[in-house]
Amino acid sequence: MRGYPNGRCWSDRRSWRTGAWMRPAPGRPMPSLAELQDGFAAAVRRPEPDPPRGITGRGDAGAGRRFGVYRNNHLAGLAGALEMTFPVVRKLVGEEFFRAAAMDYVRRHPPRSPVLLLYGERFGDLLDELPAAGRYPYLGDVARLEWSRIFALNARDTAPAEIRLLSGIPEPELPGTRLILHPSVRTLASRWPVLAVWQDCQPGGGRAKIDMERPERLLVVRPDTEVVTHRLDGGSYAFIRSLARGAALGEAAEHAMAEEPGLDLSAQLVLLFNYGTVAGIAPAAVNKIPPDQKGTPS
Repeated sequence: MRGYPNGRCWSDRRSWRTGAWMRPAPGRPMPSLAELQDGFAAAVRRPEPDPPRGITGRGDAGAGRRFGVYRNNHLAGLAGALEMTFPVVRKLVGEEFFRAAAMDYVRRHPPRSPVLLLYGERFGDLLDELPAAGRYPYLGDVARLEWSRIFALNARDTAPAEIRLLSGIPEPELPGTRLILHPSVRTLASRWPVLAVWQDCQPGGGRAKIDMERPERLLVVRPDTEVVTHRLDGGSYAFIRSLARGAALGEAAEHAMAEEPGLDLSAQLVLLFNYGTVAGIAPAAVNKIPPDQKGTPS
């Protein structure tokens, strides 16, 4: 097939065949293919726009321009992934603001995994820092709620445990018993009614009057196929937060009672199991630490 001997396409094709595009600078050894690939990937993720060492073109400007195409496509793809994860944030602030914030995030926090399902865990932190987000002080927590729901959606499928399992544990051992929470569980405490804001932005929403002075404590869980977000009172939130940190029932109950004296702990257990929050039970005997394995107090 005839090419274009006098055109740019033919010239570019020849430089590709001869390897001129990756020719090292004078005095430097030719990098291996693996080194070129690693350097290219690292440069694409760096905040600085400079092309990686070993990439050349028709002058430095040509190399930078060509590399910039790859880099911009990479950043745009990551920003698009954030757009899929945070549709409510995008709806609240508009496309232009969101795109700028997303590009800022991907430059600061490149993904650590090729799987982007959970990319954006710290997006709420960035939104908290942006002066332009001052009109929406709850924006960071809305992002945290959206990411928590994505986390729950992609958590490992696990059948919730049934409360009858507790009936087989002798009563003296109950305080030392540890509940194993469902892998999809996430909690969030906010000064703002972030669940109400999230619900208001769903299809068919926009009609409710939201009390923006009402804080919310939330539990996100996916016991089967659907992600569910529950509002919790102070005692319930303290109880499940303690359990999530690995506390046994007795210690978690103390934290809950300190937050909300008079809390009905039996009702709290029923609530947790009904929500599908518990995946298993570790009896007190399993939680005991042999004397020779205890740490030295600091």
